[in-house]
Amino acid sequence: MTLFLQVSLIIWVLVTLLWLLSVAIKNVSIVDIFWGFGFVVVNAFYIYSLEEINPRNWLLLALVSIWGLRLTIYLAIRNIGKGEDYRYQQFRKDYGAERYWWFSYFQVFLLQGTLILLVSLPYLGVHFSETSGDLFWLDYIAILLWIIGFSFEAGGDYQLYQFKKNPENRGKVLNTGFWKYTRHPNYFGDSAVWWSYALFSIAAGGYWQIVGAVIMTLLIIKVSGVAMLERTLKNTKPKYQDYIKNTNAFIPWFPKK
Repeated sequence: MTLFLQVSLIIWVLVTLLWLLSVAIKNVSIVDIFWGFGFVVVNAFYIYSLEEINPRNWLLLALVSIWGLRLTIYLAIRNIGKGEDYRYQQFRKDYGAERYWWFSYFQVFLLQGTLILLVSLPYLGVHFSETSGDLFWLDYIAILLWIIGFSFEAGGDYQLYQFKKNPENRGKVLNTGFWKYTRHPNYFGDSAVWWSYALFSIAAGGYWQIVGAVIMTLLIIKVSGVAMLERTLKNTKPKYQDYIKNTNAFIPWFPKK
């Protein structure tokens, strides 16, 4: 519990500094860039606090760092210089620009910091269990799941980025590559990555901590991921309805004929 409180303090300081920067530049979107990096910070702190680092600790350090830094760099490239995201612009209108500067601290920054701490609970299960750190069959299943998830997430992001760069694709729907098998390959991949962390936690003897993967999956499917994006795309892209008929929403599968 002491370590969790310590890492909570670190995340609180970081999101507060980030909030102050957002007030100065009037852009709340920078919080999205911090999301992946926040998990790298939490995981690194847990490992720094260990007296002895075992193979599973080292493995998780590598996987979380690759996943988190990739996401951070991708979102930085995608968002920097593009202005504030439409979601936060709408919040400014709804709550009033004159008071949103302080309201955003609670609605966005503290909320995201709290979610980072809760979702990252599998890291706690891995690093502070009392079992051996030697890898066994469940760890190798987790590695395979992480590779699949990371491939879908990073590959889906890259394909979408390249698709949007081409002005001829404006108004069109991406339905090739990973997007041929699921309407949200990046969200599916993200969820798979988090369930790989949950399996590592179980392998280490940390069972209740997998609640972090449950929270992340619910967020992706029901709150800020699939559900929100689907509502937007249905209204902005007429061809998206045909895409829905032929392609699974989340779990990849072959297109329907």
